[in-house]
Amino acid sequence: MKKFIAPLFCLFLINCNKSENLAQPELKADLMEVIQEDKVISSATASPTANNISEKAISENEPNSKPQNINIISKKIIKNGDMRIQVGDIKKAQNQVNEIIKSNKAYIQKEEFQNTDVDENLDITIRVPHQSFGILVNSFSNGLGSVLSKNISSNDVTEEYTDVSIKLANKKIYLEKYRDMLKNAKTTKDMLEIQENIRELEDEIDVSEGRLRFIDDRVNYSTLNVSLYKEKVRSSTTSKIGFGSRFGDSVTEGWNSFVAFLLGIISLWPFFLLIPLIIFAWKKWRSKIRKK
Repeated sequence: MKKFIAPLFCLFLINCNKSENLAQPELKADLMEVIQEDKVISSATASPTANNISEKAISENEPNSKPQNINIISKKIIKNGDMRIQVGDIKKAQNQVNEIIKSNKAYIQKEEFQNTDVDENLDITIRVPHQSFGILVNSFSNGLGSVLSKNISSNDVTEEYTDVSIKLANKKIYLEKYRDMLKNAKTTKDMLEIQENIRELEDEIDVSEGRLRFIDDRVNYSTLNVSLYKEKVRSSTTSKIGFGSRFGDSVTEGWNSFVAFLLGIISLWPFFLLIPLIIFAWKKWRSKIRKK
């Protein structure tokens, strides 16, 4: 009887170990399921064209799955411009600019004024709805002043916007799967691992959504930098100054420079007191050398 008890006990232990090993990788199997589902979605949406994501391409990658509803992303064009305009009166030109901005439902993002001896400069950064960008540029080009320079650029960001949108959708699917797995987690270790994955995904989703909001803002509102420039001319009083007056001013300026130089030398008088001491010490040292 004892010979049969030992083998039966061994079989009992083996069956217990197998049941534990089967229960332990349950979480890992669920994680692999999420990864495989994400790969299917990524393969179905990989390398879309700039403005066309068709259901036919999805069905070719997933012949046995139901086509998904994916929004077609319109063109995303960011327009920017820089203009430098020479005007006769800065104040008058500024009032005209404000009227043009108001009529085109734009707004001033930044304004900076500089007044120097030779010119006046008013730099204005304007945000305007993209459909009114061309009208705004034409309004500044005609009647405001002499256009010294103009640079208009367009940047197509449709591909970047599409790529970020697809990755964002996949990350949201990941997030929902991990949240469902968190509800069914059985051990503390599994809960901590899933919570860390959820935290990382939420951070990545926030970054992606922020990037999409930034692109939408730049697309919906174009940016135009306008610099109004006025060159100062010599006034009538200054232009009537003759040679004699200018000669006298030059002599006065020269005398003032000489006085300033002389006062500068006088301010060094403490150093002049050291010169006799240095000469006396040098002669004494030289006489000692001669005696030796």
